[in-house]
Amino acid sequence: MRSSGDGTAGGVPGRSLGEGGLHPLHESAAEARETIGYRGPTACAAAGITYRQLDYWARTGLVEPSVRSAYGSGTQRLYSFRDVVVLKIVKRFLDTGVALQNIRTAVQHLRARGVSDLERMTLMSDGATVYECSSPDEVVDLLQGGQGIFGIAVGVVWRDVEAALSQLHGERIDTGETLVGNNPADELARRRRDRAV
Repeated sequence: MRSSGDGTAGGVPGRSLGEGGLHPLHESAAEARETIGYRGPTACAAAGITYRQLDYWARTGLVEPSVRSAYGSGTQRLYSFRDVVVLKIVKRFLDTGVALQNIRTAVQHLRARGVSDLERMTLMSDGATVYECSSPDEVVDLLQGGQGIFGIAVGVVWRDVEAALSQLHGERIDTGETLVGNNPADELARRRRDRAV
């Protein structure tokens, strides 16, 4: 079944965006990720986008920060881990020429899914339509249609973002404390400060 921005459905294999039945990620890691937010520059670095793109997508409602929106002068948006994953997926869709209306449909679908639903999801597109496939058989069935299709394995994007964010600064959502990533340069700076005291 296909899913497109106009709500039509056809006989192309793969799940339409909105059907359930995916396999869960490890819940303890997902719970830990929900306590940390990322400011705009960090989200941009991890997703591979410019701040201008981030700002535009937030203002137009394509990808809004789920932790904290900007309200007035001097406030900063705070993005969740999942938001950053969605940002990277949007970037990949735009780079391959997928229509903005279909990207919006995919973003709404990803937001509606639980964090634990994303690990085995593959989003496929022929440029005009976005499909969800959650098994290798669905991917093969979709490819047998003979049309040019590209795919985004959400689990791979997830791990890429996780690796990128581990090197960057985050912020505890509850306390606002800045958390330093596992960047070796930051570790060296911490050791120098400890010695100086």
